[in-house]
Amino acid sequence: MKKLKFALAGLGRIGKIHLDNLLQMNNVRVVAAMDPFEESQVYAKDKGVANVTSTFEDMLASTDIDVVVICSPTDTHADYVEIAAKKGKHVFCEKPLDLSLERVVEVLDLVEDTGIKLMIGFNRRFDKEFKKVKALVSQGAIGEHHLVKITSRDPGAPPVSYIEKSGGLFLDMTIHDFDIARFIVDKEVEEVYAKGAVLVDSVIGDVGDIDTAVITLTYTDGTMAIIDNSREAAYGYDQRVEVFGSKGMVKAENNLHDSHQLFTSQGSQRSLPLYFFLERYAEAYKTEMSDYIQSLENGTPVPANGNDGLQSLKIGLASIMSLQENRPVKLEEINQFQSIKMLK
Repeated sequence: MKKLKFALAGLGRIGKIHLDNLLQMNNVRVVAAMDPFEESQVYAKDKGVANVTSTFEDMLASTDIDVVVICSPTDTHADYVEIAAKKGKHVFCEKPLDLSLERVVEVLDLVEDTGIKLMIGFNRRFDKEFKKVKALVSQGAIGEHHLVKITSRDPGAPPVSYIEKSGGLFLDMTIHDFDIARFIVDKEVEEVYAKGAVLVDSVIGDVGDIDTAVITLTYTDGTMAIIDNSREAAYGYDQRVEVFGSKGMVKAENNLHDSHQLFTSQGSQRSLPLYFFLERYAEAYKTEMSDYIQSLENGTPVPANGNDGLQSLKIGLASIMSLQENRPVKLEEINQFQSIKMLK
């Protein structure tokens, strides 16, 4: 079988993860990469990538390419997908596709017209724990689903310089939880009610964002999901999911450094959760890319498509509106492309 020729745009933390994973796969070749920073270019060259450039256009022109993986800053995603699609290249793009709903719809229309396969990087779908929860829910193990509970807390906030350009907590961090809320029970969200505060670091509030939030989602059938977020958990990366239903409950707990438990006269003790997403979702990133490659080879639908990115963005925009206006927001309000002042 002919090996697919991959190129990577952006070699920050996520880009390096995807590059290292692709280099371990037998059915692909990484033939090009781009990043504006020399340090990242050197990283790719040291890994054996033959064509390394500083611009996206130069990368596409450097050699024959089948697939582009986009891991560059959010404000480049839509433009890069558009350029690649017009040249007939399949695209894997990290979330979000863009912070503008209208721009996302525009790009997705182009993707459909060109017929390329676009996959959005919602890596948590590929975590074995979350996949097991979804499988059990789908099999009816807990009966009719009534309530989803999602906890997502980072061990520490990113730099303020990143927060200012990220779209804010809902579009940068919680967007993964919005995707899991849809994915794990295979239902669409109808209404959003979000509350948020600055409880971790006042500097985050100074740039217009929040660091702590609780979001209630109501699905179209009236069942609900509750998401809680924090930018800082002193004990590590906190990632848990629970689904409650008419016949029982299924949940996925935190992944710990090890499974030991110590019991003494003073009490019990066990290891902390893994420290950050690079550790927690290391295997999920590999599975994510492997599944995308299989969809390209077999001509089957991608497991996280442009519409998945669009729906999660809508929920995020509804959360922003809900927080700003202190009220529940119907997703149909977002469909009207109303102007929403972004959290930074």
